[in-house]
Amino acid sequence: MTERISVGQLYPGSLRTQQLKRNDAPSQTKDGTFQHVLQNELVRFSHHAEQRLRQRGIEFQPEQLAKIQSAIDKAASKGAKDSLMLINDTALIVNIKNRTVVTALDEASMKDNLFTQIDSAVIIS
Repeated sequence: MTERISVGQLYPGSLRTQQLKRNDAPSQTKDGTFQHVLQNELVRFSHHAEQRLRQRGIEFQPEQLAKIQSAIDKAASKGAKDSLMLINDTALIVNIKNRTVVTALDEASMKDNLFTQIDSAVIIS
């Protein structure tokens, strides 16, 4: 049985991660600073994306989130800035530098839609 993750379950209270204050000394981990982990390991969701996920009933399984993270890594390695990512019947617009999903569309919302201000597309299988 696979466990589904719904909006709000990814991170307690919110999908968005909290930013460290400039005056806060980052905690050290064996792989680097905590801030490095936040910036380079997680997929974040903007407030707008959170709303769209809820409205459209889109849920991601943990393995799907891992695939999205991997796709962000690949896009970053190629120099992408803003990417359209297609996973199953869902389209995500992702800001690669910030590792943030900006918006999400289900199959019905994608019809007759034009995606602008992207520099790459990733099809996640």
